[in-house]
Amino acid sequence: MLAETICSAVSAAGLGIAAITAYRRRLLAAARVAAYALVPLGLVLTGAVEWLAGTAFSPVAWTGFGLLGAAWLLFAGTRAAERRRVRRGARRERGAAGPERPDAVAPGAARPPLDAGKRRTGGSAPADDFSEIEAILKKHGI
Repeated sequence: MLAETICSAVSAAGLGIAAITAYRRRLLAAARVAAYALVPLGLVLTGAVEWLAGTAFSPVAWTGFGLLGAAWLLFAGTRAAERRRVRRGARRERGAAGPERPDAVAPGAARPPLDAGKRRTGGSAPADDFSEIEAILKKHGI
């Protein structure tokens, strides 16, 4: 009963503030304040406030909220443990990239070839490596 009285008083005060705001020709703000002021009154008339007040002072309801919190913690904990196990397994697979892995393309494929600094047509100077690039750029007028 007390909660319904408080909500009705809050609604009445909000509607008074909305009337003052409308009197000052701020109609959009007045409409917004009136909308907020009508929410507690609507909750009283639907019975939601009575249900909420009954729930807030009920030890059975608080026990239920505690059990819901415990269930949520269990869900979150098991999900975190599962993610951790998946990450640990992925690290093990990355560390085992060797000849014993059947899906590896070629062991050491990421290594550069031994003759990476030399040209394949002969042992010409490294300065000639850019001659092909210069020819392409001159061909396009760059």
